[in-house]
Amino acid sequence: MIYRPRPGSRLRRPFILGLTGSIGMGKSTAATMFEREGVPVFDADAEVHRLQGPGGALVAAIEARFPGTTGPNGVDRQKLGARVLGNTHELAALEAIVHPAVGKAQKRFLARHRARDFVVLDIPLLFEKGGWRKVGAIAVVSAPAWIQRKRVMRRPGMTAAKLKAIRRLQVPDRVKRSRADFIIETGRPKSETHRQIRFITSCFHAR
Repeated sequence: MIYRPRPGSRLRRPFILGLTGSIGMGKSTAATMFEREGVPVFDADAEVHRLQGPGGALVAAIEARFPGTTGPNGVDRQKLGARVLGNTHELAALEAIVHPAVGKAQKRFLARHRARDFVVLDIPLLFEKGGWRKVGAIAVVSAPAWIQRKRVMRRPGMTAAKLKAIRRLQVPDRVKRSRADFIIETGRPKSETHRQIRFITSCFHAR
């Protein structure tokens, strides 16, 4: 795939590549490969885990809004998920607590790496929450639907109903692919996926 920079994208430093993909598509694997290539990666999911983990900055606020969903180990993701999944009002309340904190962490990350050629923002809901407007290019991680389902159903506590509910909240994979500057295929051998990562990295170094 030939990358054509968006208007004005060359002016930004660091150049920001948004990395996204639906559940079970292999985004974490792709992010790790970018890191191996020496590219700084901001992992939004990891930041959420930190904020909601033991002693996390958001634990008290989440407990206050969703009583009984936290404990000594921080937020119980199973309990919290049961409260918000499929409930638009409750999900919005949770996002109002979490998203501003993650946004602040992201700004600190960008400031810390402002001298780099480019960085990756690993954001699961890049399209769903409008984050695509703030990046210079988008890489979508994708795999065949049967592989996606196989991966997701291996997760503890996952059910077909839960997977269906999660998919309803996400932009379909076919739409994400159509809007991507790069598509990273993870249904192939990892060596092939890594080759794609190296190619993308080469497009943005020393811009």
